Amino acid sequence: MSLTLPDEAATLALGAALSRVLAPGLVIWLEGELGSGKTTLVRGVLRGLGYAGNVKSPTFTLVELYAISSLNLHHFDFYRFSQPEEYLDAGLDEYFQGGAVCLVEWPDKAGEYLAPADLRVALCVADHGRRADFTASTEAGQVCLSKLRRFLPGSTAAHS
Repeated sequence: MSLTLPDEAATLALGAALSRVLAPGLVIWLEGELGSGKTTLVRGVLRGLGYAGNVKSPTFTLVELYAISSLNLHHFDFYRFSQPEEYLDAGLDEYFQGGAVCLVEWPDKAGEYLAPADLRVALCVADHGRRADFTASTEAGQVCLSKLRRFLPGSTAAHS
């Protein structure tokens, strides 16, 4: 599925829609260059769950933990990793063992050590805003994506 996101408000709205279909234990990879909207999408998810606090990318802390609604949500950012082994050195595996929803920015920087994605969201700057491309990699990811389609305006979603 691909979506056109004409502005920041559309990215936040997509995050809010995604918040409605999250299930405990989902691992969602957020891929894209700097400025593509990854943290904005996470902010939309958190706002959709009722979180009103500051939302920033955990570039230096590596992970921000949120216990909101009925979910535990972990927001990761591996941008600073220069080698995948830094993921192991940071001891982050335990965060992926429980039932938390894990949103991961820069998953490629953790290489093969990172838990596989249930859902991948590739964000990129497009001619008129941004584009989000969704790929479900597991049955849980497919269920999430199928539910998400119901919360999106039919005119903006292109099914692929």
